[in-house]
Order: sequence, then structure tokens, then C-alpha cells
Amino acid sequence: MRVLQVSEDHGRYVATLAETDLPAPRPGEALVRVAASGVNRADLSQIAGHYPPPPGESEILGLEVSGTIAETGAPVCALLAGGGHAEYAAVPVGQLLPAPRALDLVSAAAIPEAYLTAFVNLALEAGLRRDETVLVHAGASGVGLAAIQVAKDYGSRVAATTRTAEKLPALTAAGADLAVDAGREDAAAAIERQWGRDAVDVVLDPVGAATLPGDLRLLRPGGRVIYLAAMSGSKAELDIALLMKKRGRLIGSMLRGRSRDEKARIVARFRDAILSGVETGRLRVTIDSVFPPERAAEAFERMRENRNTGKILIDWTRAAASGHLRRR
Repeated sequence: MRVLQVSEDHGRYVATLAETDLPAPRPGEALVRVAASGVNRADLSQIAGHYPPPPGESEILGLEVSGTIAETGAPVCALLAGGGHAEYAAVPVGQLLPAPRALDLVSAAAIPEAYLTAFVNLALEAGLRRDETVLVHAGASGVGLAAIQVAKDYGSRVAATTRTAEKLPALTAAGADLAVDAGREDAAAAIERQWGRDAVDVVLDPVGAATLPGDLRLLRPGGRVIYLAAMSGSKAELDIALLMKKRGRLIGSMLRGRSRDEKARIVARFRDAILSGVETGRLRVTIDSVFPPERAAEAFERMRENRNTGKILIDWTRAAASGHLRRR
């Protein structure tokens, strides 16, 4: 089978389709013929050497796929700790989801990482309750757009930020009650102007250091801030007195490094609570762009330059013969 290998050369991504053996499923795994794989910022971190897969997991890039189970032909999508950017992947059975019939099979690859990340952090880590107010930073990302919809599905009021004015309509289309251009104005001030002080119960934050002071400023007593990444930096000054006054909780969260058993429990709860919403159209996936493997370097560059609104996918059903691929 062919797998995608990506490296950097003088600031540009170089993508290669390499030949390797089919993965041999271990007990508790199923072999999936991949229709599409999702591009995530975790891939960029792994390419840069900062985010290796957990011990025992595939070194191949890719954290989510859609496709068919090789043995039965059943259409599925799946969460992975590695191995997704390939023609076949060995997937833990507990991390498989039925592909919603409302979506074509390629589009189903946009579900697992975005929606499971939104669900695990809002519903499980934050314990989101009906009528609470949620702030979603980087709201035009795949996770951000999913989180807006999941929060609205829970009955929440939602504010969302983006640093790109052209992406504001996507936040509103996803259901955000307040869309903030954080590239033009201070997000905390904008939210306070609309909703008053101490207005936010839950913050979903992949930005990190730059947004921490504003997160605490907006937090309602007993509020929770969940950090998914640290795109603006991982070190920040913390006003401990304000945190104490707010009785706030800062929660660090990462999905990839959780055990397979824990992921299986999360996937099962997600399937029962959320997946039907995608099937009925109550929740929708937002796909920014779809690339064949031959143009994978462009897909990773688009992610790095933050030009996407929603998910970027690699369509393995459109793979050509093979070859050395370089973005020019």
C-alpha cells in the first residue's frame, strides 16, 4: 500500500507517497480501506518533530479516516493515534464509528477528530450544562466549528473568535450568537460590551498564552477554561488571585495520548449522544477543501497558513499511480 510521508525543506513541505506493507491488525483492531483522511495541526507538529505518536502506535501521519472495513465492506469513520494518511489503516475496534448515511464517504473523514475533540472537552471535561455560556477561540477551525454546534446542541449561548474577518460568517452559520474578529479588537472587551462582565462559563481555547488573561477576565465564578493547544505559546503569567476569586478551573486536555480503552468509552458516548445529529443534519461538517494525495503538500501548507475554514481532507479514492510529490 502507499502511505504519505511529509517533511520540510527550506520552509516548504515535501510530500512523498511511499510503498509499504499493509498493516497487520492486532487483536481488537480492524483493517480499514481508507477513503479519506483528515489534516490536523497535530500533523504539522509531528512533521516538525514536536508531537510523536504514543508508544506502540503507528509512526505514519494521520489521526482520522473514513473508509470501509476490508473484511465486510461496512462504511465507517475512525479516530486514530497515527496511521491515517495511507491507503489502509489498522483501527482499534472501539474507535470505529458508522459513517453517517447523510454524508458521502469522503466527507465522513471530517467527523472524528473535530467532533470528538469538541464533545470530550465540552461535555466530559467541562461538564457543560444547559443555558451556560461558551466561548470558542479559533472558531473557524474544524474543531471550532464543531464545538460551536455541539455547544448550541446542549442549549448554550456561544461566542466565537477568529482573527480573519472573512471567516466571521462561518461562525454565525455554525450557530454562534456572537462572532468576534480578534484580529481587529480585543475579544474580551468585545464580549463584555455585548454580554457584560463575568459572562462566560466555559472557554475552549487552542490559542494558549495570548488568550489566558482575557479568558480569566471573562470567566464567571465556577467557570472552566479548557486548553487544547498553545498556538500562541505555552508560557504565560497567571493571575492566581483572580483565578481564586473566580473559583475558576484551568484544564489541560489532549485526546491523542489517552488509552485505547478510554477512547473507546469516549467514542461510545459520542455515538449515543451526538452522532445522530450528523445523520439527521442537525449538526453538519464543514469541509474547507479536498486534495488528492499527489497534492498533499498544498493541504499541509494551507493548514499552516491558517487559510482553511473547517476541515481539510486527503481523498485517497483520487490517488494516482504514485511518485515523488513536491509543492512548487
